[in-house]
Amino acid sequence: MFKNIHLLLLLIITNIINAQPAAVQINQVADGLSSGVGLTNAGDGSGRLFAIQQSGEIIIWDGSDFLATPFLDISTVVSTGGERGLLGIAFHPNYQTNGFFYLNYTDSLGDTVIARYSVSADDPNLADTGSALQILSFDQPSANHNGGDIHFASDGYLYIATGDGGANSSTAQDIDSLLGKILRVDVNNDDFPSDASKNYAIPASNPFVGAVPGADEVWLMGLRNPWRFSFDRLNDDIIIGDVGEGTWEEVNYLTAASGGENFGWPCYEGDDVFNSSGCGSIGNYVFPVHSLPHGAPPNNNLSVIGGYRFRDAAYPRLNGWYFFTDWGTGILWAADPDSGATWSAFNVGEMGTFFITGFSEGENGELYVVSNWKILQIVDPIIDVLFVDDFE
Repeated sequence: MFKNIHLLLLLIITNIINAQPAAVQINQVADGLSSGVGLTNAGDGSGRLFAIQQSGEIIIWDGSDFLATPFLDISTVVSTGGERGLLGIAFHPNYQTNGFFYLNYTDSLGDTVIARYSVSADDPNLADTGSALQILSFDQPSANHNGGDIHFASDGYLYIATGDGGANSSTAQDIDSLLGKILRVDVNNDDFPSDASKNYAIPASNPFVGAVPGADEVWLMGLRNPWRFSFDRLNDDIIIGDVGEGTWEEVNYLTAASGGENFGWPCYEGDDVFNSSGCGSIGNYVFPVHSLPHGAPPNNNLSVIGGYRFRDAAYPRLNGWYFFTDWGTGILWAADPDSGATWSAFNVGEMGTFFITGFSEGENGELYVVSNWKILQIVDPIIDVLFVDDFE
């Protein structure tokens, strides 16, 4: 009898694997942050999640609760308020052996700093506060549009999202500026031994490297404020949530075989012309795969929060869907990357308007959401129901 039940359930699951995820289950797994803006795992097999708070603390969630003592507190060197603060964290791919992790924050002057820290030698739940090494820094012309996200891809390079600086959106089209870009640097080498403020190398395949005009660090350009982006863990495709000006919030996508593309800001916002002064032909630009209309909450959007393609093998029905949201509405959207040049997106749940700030993957592809106060997990309610109690 049980074999027949299992066979029936297998047939049901097979039929729904590729179905539209009409709804998902959004589980709260932790509460107690005060200014959460990011979340990541260390890739060290511990299963821990590291939540960053805008005020400058990194808090560890051990699978059941937040640890009382912060992993690291750099609040004394961080400027906070508005869009400033501790904004991004990435663990080195070889963290288990070298103990390195990297932070993106605004310093006391409001400028962007990318710094490397090390875990302490004695306690895996504490960082070495004296281990800071500045990788790079650059000026911010105003307090907003700082970008903030950082990630390693499988090529081992560190990718850094930068906003256009707010006060001067033309920086996104300036190939000599680091603003309004995705940067790519090699943190395992140093091309600038005589400059203590630059502890990185330039990958030879960067599009503007060497004698070619343009900043060597630039990988992608034409972005307004790419607050959150991600790499697909299966193929390194990049998906960027770019916060819009007044009409459109953008989701931008490129395959892993990219480099040098221009997403068009401020010449275009979404598919619409925004400011055509000094712009090139339309063929110079890559346009969004999905756009959300910008407006006032609760029915419209304020700031797109880029997410991830779902890769948690425990919930195969959701595999491949791209989940994202908006800071103002808390609506969870699922977009179908296989729906053509423009992705179809569906409202699959409400997370409440408690200021969702980012997404993260667990070590095995679990998909988490972080807000100013909470950590949530996205799961498939159909699978959860089907396999409860093993049919006892």
